[in-house]
Amino acid sequence: MLNHIHKWKKPIHFLQKSRTLSSLIFTKSSAFAAKPTAGPSSTTSVSELITGLRILGLGRINGDHYYRNIISTLNQTQVDIIIERLSLEDPESGFGFFNLLRNEYGFRPSRVSSFAVSHVLAAKRWFEELRLVMKQMLEEEGSGSATSLCELLFSRFRDWDSSGVVWDVLAFSYSRSEMVYDALTVLAKMKDLDLKVSMATYNCLLHNLRHTDIMWNVYDEIKDSGTPQSEYTTSILIDGLCEQASIRDAVSFLLDAQRKENGPSVVPFNTIMSRFCKLGFVDIAKSFFCMIFKYGLLPDSYSYNILIHGLCVAGSLEEALEFTKDMERHGLHPDTVTYNILCKGFRLLGLMTGAQQVIQKMLVKGLNPDHVTYTILICGHCHSGNIEEALKLREEMLSRGFQLSVILYSVLLSSLCKSGRIEEALRLHYEMEAVGLEPDLITCSVLIHGLCKQGSVQRAIEIYREMYLKRILPHYSAHRAILLGLREKGDISEARKYFDTLATITEDIVLYNIMMDGYVKLGNIAAALQLYEQAVEKGITPSVVTFNTLMYGFCNSGKLVEAQRMLNTIELHGMLPSPVTYTTLMNGYCEQGNIHGMLELLREMKAKAVDPTHVTYTVIIKGLCRQRKLQEAVHVVEEMYAKDLTPDQITYNTIIRCFCRARDLKKAFQLHNEMLMHNLEPTPVTYNVLINGLCVYGDLNDAERLLVFLDDHNINLRKVAYTTLIKAHCAKGYALRAVELFDQMVEKGFEISIRDYSAVINRLCKRSLITEAKYFFCMMLSDGISPDHELCKVMLNAFCQDGDSSSVYELLAEMIKSGILPD
Repeated sequence: MLNHIHKWKKPIHFLQKSRTLSSLIFTKSSAFAAKPTAGPSSTTSVSELITGLRILGLGRINGDHYYRNIISTLNQTQVDIIIERLSLEDPESGFGFFNLLRNEYGFRPSRVSSFAVSHVLAAKRWFEELRLVMKQMLEEEGSGSATSLCELLFSRFRDWDSSGVVWDVLAFSYSRSEMVYDALTVLAKMKDLDLKVSMATYNCLLHNLRHTDIMWNVYDEIKDSGTPQSEYTTSILIDGLCEQASIRDAVSFLLDAQRKENGPSVVPFNTIMSRFCKLGFVDIAKSFFCMIFKYGLLPDSYSYNILIHGLCVAGSLEEALEFTKDMERHGLHPDTVTYNILCKGFRLLGLMTGAQQVIQKMLVKGLNPDHVTYTILICGHCHSGNIEEALKLREEMLSRGFQLSVILYSVLLSSLCKSGRIEEALRLHYEMEAVGLEPDLITCSVLIHGLCKQGSVQRAIEIYREMYLKRILPHYSAHRAILLGLREKGDISEARKYFDTLATITEDIVLYNIMMDGYVKLGNIAAALQLYEQAVEKGITPSVVTFNTLMYGFCNSGKLVEAQRMLNTIELHGMLPSPVTYTTLMNGYCEQGNIHGMLELLREMKAKAVDPTHVTYTVIIKGLCRQRKLQEAVHVVEEMYAKDLTPDQITYNTIIRCFCRARDLKKAFQLHNEMLMHNLEPTPVTYNVLINGLCVYGDLNDAERLLVFLDDHNINLRKVAYTTLIKAHCAKGYALRAVELFDQMVEKGFEISIRDYSAVINRLCKRSLITEAKYFFCMMLSDGISPDHELCKVMLNAFCQDGDSSSVYELLAEMIKSGILPD
């Protein structure tokens, strides 16, 4: 093996840890270890203490003030001498004294003391305690310490009993601590000394090396040494081949091993099944499950759980449940792990009722939910939007003595934020801190996003500052959420102040995009351009979104030449324009009536393999409708379905409106029926458009019947549906029906404004229906709504034309009372 060590160094360099940790540990203060080891040793103290231990025993020595004083004055060298001598003469006293110094006097054991006690533990076969002592020693020594420890172990302890066991546990402990090169160094020295290596040590080393070809060197050493292999050896090698993506080799190795071994084992089969399930090949895993029986073996609980998990992840719940029954038929009882897997399977499909049924069955079997069970259920209910059930499970979990994890707190916080229950989310956040859990980056980011969406941006900034003070460096998404929140509150100046503070510490183009979008929506394209130039000067690469934002601004201000230039700039930067890029520019051409330019962009889009979206087609439909090319617009809808693009309500509303304006109400209602046929629920806007079409271009009675039909079927309408009908009745002189509809609108709970009253009164005055106009005016005043100057002017003119001078004077008095000065 020594010949191989130089070849093994390079591939496993990532497993070697820095000596920095080791140096930090050695310089750490300790009440006992800080005593100087130099200078003359007090032989009297050592002899007196050893004599006292022989005569009085460890318990009485520790209770004696005189001996306690002697112990507190011992230096490291004296401690090593005492423990060495006791370990040879009275091993149990040696181990007891070692623990006494470590636990009650803050003693930090030296290498010598640790090795001396290790030999005692090895002789007693107290392997758990032995591994703990070794682990603690290696934590102190750190990576790269194997050579010096081997020299000490050989020079000072080679004649001690059980030395071979100590060497083996040393190699095992290095491997377990992932200090693989040190473990190999110990094994090489053991080979020189002709010391036997246990299979547990070999397996541990194989496990750490399974992702490299070096595992085969170790495997050759195992075969050469004649050490009997365990069932886990084959399993580790198969797992290693799978880690290296050599699945075929893993299968061949498994079958070859089963033929050669005297006693085939189910463990390697479990390993290969687990790998195929992780890769999504559950059917192949099932074939290996069947092969277990072929080799005269029986699957264990782990075998079944692997397959059940694979089937659940694949969505085959029925088959997973069938395997659970098969498990019981073969005398194996599903455990908590099995039920958790099934519960997770139902959760993945969003079937939380099924998950609850699994838990009920689990309880009937006498099994109790564990932390994993609650985690699955809470996450499932949160994902399905049932936050109340998730909170109930949280209470149950706490009452059973379980502590929520950071992940669970984050999930609950996220769900509360999505539900707009920010105050509850904040309480949960502070509860998390109160129980000693430190909110992590994800938890804080979720809270910041939730606060910003609700508009509580200042509170979000406070959480951000708390994060910073706790040295939790906020993710860039937190900055984005706060900036977006400030911008959406409508205070662009505050957003800009926050942006300017961030611009000095981060170079995130998304932050620039958020600010530019804010300026563009306010019509300030100059400020957006200034930010774009600033980003370019700082060397920040613009994204397609950056150019799309500027393009949108240019299109809105009618500057299509500049917008087209942005499209060319995207390509100059080596980027591919997105569907949004083309759709934005196409909409700009559509608004200016340039249908040819719009369709030319569509052809360019398809030529560059940029797929149009349903929004793109909606823009095209809008453009065609404005040119009254309605049949072409219908063909575009058909083309969308042919391309598996489903038109949305906006698409249909656009084309229905155009057919209404073209007085083709029959086609408009056909399109409405087509929406229903494609399971697309018409919106209130759809019905507003149809009612308006009937009122303006069709039969008012049909519009009335449609309103009654929709009301009878509990289809929610907006206020505009009623105001449209009211205005139509007023225009036709049906004042009584207009009053009835107005009362109906008020009963529906719609908020009535001066505009609603003005629209009715204006139309009544035009029809010289003065009495009815007065009725609505009085109704308006009784609702506490004051008239405006324009409404008063319309009514005064109507009164004058009707020769109603008394009403003129009354209205003038009301105007003066309301603070409106007559012309």
